[in-house]
Amino acid sequence: MAKLVIVESPAKAKTIGKYLGKDYEVTASMGHIRDLPKSQLGIDVEHDYAPQYINIKDKSKLIKELKAKAKQADGVLLATDPDREGEAISWHLANILGLDPHEPNRVTFDEITKKGVQKGMANPRAIDEDLFNAQQARRILDRLVGYKLSPFLWRKVRRGLSAGRVQSVAVRLIDDREKEIENFKPEEYWNVDATLGTGHKSFTARLASDSTGKKLLPKNEAEARAIEKGLQGAEYTVGELKKGQAGQAAHPGVYHQYPAAGGLPPSGLYGHPYHACRPDPVRRRRHRGPRHHGSDHLYAYRQPAHLR
Repeated sequence: MAKLVIVESPAKAKTIGKYLGKDYEVTASMGHIRDLPKSQLGIDVEHDYAPQYINIKDKSKLIKELKAKAKQADGVLLATDPDREGEAISWHLANILGLDPHEPNRVTFDEITKKGVQKGMANPRAIDEDLFNAQQARRILDRLVGYKLSPFLWRKVRRGLSAGRVQSVAVRLIDDREKEIENFKPEEYWNVDATLGTGHKSFTARLASDSTGKKLLPKNEAEARAIEKGLQGAEYTVGELKKGQAGQAAHPGVYHQYPAAGGLPPSGLYGHPYHACRPDPVRRRRHRGPRHHGSDHLYAYRQPAHLR
């Protein structure tokens, strides 16, 4: 008597049947055969959220046929897909057909080739209950969130819309982020840079702290000018050299604004709005060097109008 092998689709059943030969009968479950009821929640929230599965109405005839074939077969092997949905289908098949899920009646095929099928048949195992529980948890969450929230959308937005465990959380995250952006209050700060060295060996150094190690972050031009004045004529030495790799970020949507004639006097300051704690900060644009030669040049960074 032939062994019964149950896969998910008729196409796979036909191909796998050719590889296994006459000693096996391969049939298809046509996907899931059991699910939560459509007309009610189907989850007992008072008793550990136990799901209340029922046979899918359209699969009644197929279930009868599978039971009859399993009864006549010399054994049953569940060969549904090797993922959590496939594991759940096998678990439900085992319960309907009276199979022990702890016995080695589960096989999986990594590829639908003769070699892949032979390898899978040679390594039967028990049903992976962790994988099944992962699918079951996802299904229960879908039902708990969607079954109660979707009718709310029908009343408030439009009938036919659905809400689930993914969309609902995503909308909440977007809403929270938008509120953070709306409540954000920008603060100004200035950087004090010095161009050291000569010719092609020159480089730009940025003032980070004073001689005591206290962090310096001027909040306006007056503070920055005072620091600049105190640094005039100073001697610079290298205190520490660190080597490492630095990545270059993508250019954000900012632009350069240079002083017009009669505007601010040139200086060695670089200023831009301070965006600390902003949910989506507009970062400083990198540049290769001042447009005009020399260290005395002002870069003023402003937010574009659409980002204010």
